[in-house]
Amino acid sequence: MARYVRIEGTNVRYVDAGRGTPVIFIHGFGASIYSWRKNLVPVESAGFRVLAFDNRGFGFSDKPAHGYTNANYARLVVALMDSLGLPDALLVGHSMGGAIAAEVAIAYPKRVRGMVLIDASGIGRRSSLLLRLAAWPVVGPLVSGLRGRWITGRVLRSTYADPSKVQPDDVDQYYAPVAERDFGRALRGVLREFRFDALGGRMSAVETPVLVLWGDRDRWIPPSIGMALAAELPRVAFVLVRGAGHAAQEEAPEEVNRLVITFLKHGVPRVPENLALAAEPSRR
Repeated sequence: MARYVRIEGTNVRYVDAGRGTPVIFIHGFGASIYSWRKNLVPVESAGFRVLAFDNRGFGFSDKPAHGYTNANYARLVVALMDSLGLPDALLVGHSMGGAIAAEVAIAYPKRVRGMVLIDASGIGRRSSLLLRLAAWPVVGPLVSGLRGRWITGRVLRSTYADPSKVQPDDVDQYYAPVAERDFGRALRGVLREFRFDALGGRMSAVETPVLVLWGDRDRWIPPSIGMALAAELPRVAFVLVRGAGHAAQEEAPEEVNRLVITFLKHGVPRVPENLALAAEPSRR
């Protein structure tokens, strides 16, 4: 059952289940805890404590006008850990959540035991023209006001390699927070303040082992971006998830869960070289 905690001036909705090493799941842009619905129970069943939360501005957490910089989001993750008495944790981040996880690993290296990045943003990729317009003071309210259920469904289906896998209930769950009064204000705040290309040249500072997973049919952030991101990491394995789009953890949950659980239990193979260019792609 979801609970709320007030941290960094924000009421944050979160779930916390299981025992063992804590694993914190950080969702992507426009998403919520729901995006991990196919992953939390399998990881918990593998012997881990799983935590997921609606980030500031998304889901059913608070949606203020400001507080959306990369550093703000990294501090929020650490504040959540502090509130739950967690000295460190494993992080799993998808899309924008992957960029946030990396920011935590760079700024607070002792708090991160390992990290999984799934179709992560952060390198060489600006937001779309429509999203950039949403950040403008005058145009923004008009653009961010275009958020009907049909638009939510269209965007969600675009994150799948096979759009037919998106169910009506999935669209309803994604749309529910979008329909909230303050969502447009939060959206404009995120697009004004968050940098989706801030990690380039900085990933070499990440000390922890990292697993990078990428849908081989990701149309939002192509696998070439994932390779470039992984190539900067000192201790990394890069794996393509075949037949998956941008939301690999939702579209191919069995494969993603298998890879994530194996990494959480055993880490990156103990070899001196970076594995970004050598790893065999997963086979489904």
